[in-house]
Amino acid sequence: MAEPGTPVVFIHGLWLHATSWTPWIDHFRAAGYAPVAPGWPHEPETVELARENPDAVADTSIDDATDHYASIIAGLERPPVIIGHSFGGLITEKLLGQGIGLAGVAIDPAQIKGVLPLPLAQLRAGLPALGDPANLHRSVSLTEKEFRFGFGNALTDEESGELFRRWTIPSPARPLFQAAAANFVLHSQAQVDTHRADRGPLLLISGTADHTVPDVVTRSTFKQYRDSTAVTELKQFEGRGHSLTIDSGWREVADAVLGWLREQGV
Repeated sequence: MAEPGTPVVFIHGLWLHATSWTPWIDHFRAAGYAPVAPGWPHEPETVELARENPDAVADTSIDDATDHYASIIAGLERPPVIIGHSFGGLITEKLLGQGIGLAGVAIDPAQIKGVLPLPLAQLRAGLPALGDPANLHRSVSLTEKEFRFGFGNALTDEESGELFRRWTIPSPARPLFQAAAANFVLHSQAQVDTHRADRGPLLLISGTADHTVPDVVTRSTFKQYRDSTAVTELKQFEGRGHSLTIDSGWREVADAVLGWLREQGV
């Protein structure tokens, strides 16, 4: 088993603030871990400040965020478990592929280079950013209706609206453009070393009702690791959408992650 106080670094994705991990932090701390949830580069400390200063995070790239978290991890006393959601999941995969971290959990991870499926629901979920090429170097906010489709489609209108008001912030559009073009760019920042054999174990998680990162995308990501001898596993949550880390069913996902970490001895 892992030593008491094993660090855990939570990495959020686009349109959610780092404080959206607060219930997970409390839950993991109670389980004996030492969790932290740093924001993306230049992300204001609160949801309110982030909404007031949308340009603070504009033009942040995948590599900017990855390097930011790598630097934070380098300052820890011990290698951490890395848990990321959406683009945070992609960053988790990149870090683990660089030999950083004790283990990784990528929840509804944004698509990496080599993943080919592009469902219509995913295209629609990305339109708030991708619909205007001028957004490349901007930050973009979701409307409540856009959040409902991309995150809260498996929830009631009431719960989706509550989560939108509580956690959403403007986010950089650039990572979405980078992921969308990944298969056409030689040295894409969405590329992950999926062949590495000496990395820590990796768990991929998908929600079968997810619009933003559909289950077929996560399953295709899982297949990218077929040539690695390192532990790579996939767990699917039936009927769950992209909100599965923040909605009323978050604890089921968190407990599954804790159970998997125990199985891996971390």
